[in-house]
Amino acid sequence: MDQQTKEAGKTMAIIAYITWIGLLIAFIMNNDKKNEFAAFHIGQSVRVAILGFANVILGQFLPSGLGIISTVISLGVLVLWILGLVNAINLKEEPLPIIGTIGA
Repeated sequence: MDQQTKEAGKTMAIIAYITWIGLLIAFIMNNDKKNEFAAFHIGQSVRVAILGFANVILGQFLPSGLGIISTVISLGVLVLWILGLVNAINLKEEPLPIIGTIGA
């Protein structure tokens, strides 16, 4: 992928990591433009969002004594979110650790 494509999709890629509303906005914006860089980061952001949602559901079913598991997963989600955002800002197209290639 060339530098010009990455620059054109940078804003959408960054927006994709700003809450689920930003993810939805980036997805809709990229439907018309079909930017590969933005699409990659939208996919990575979807994976992080699904992991976060699954963690919320898991936290509801765990007894309070095992709540530390959900807390540790939440910290992992935060780290993945930060890595994805930094990759989008730096125009890198690297899959996130552990979840970056799931469903690809």
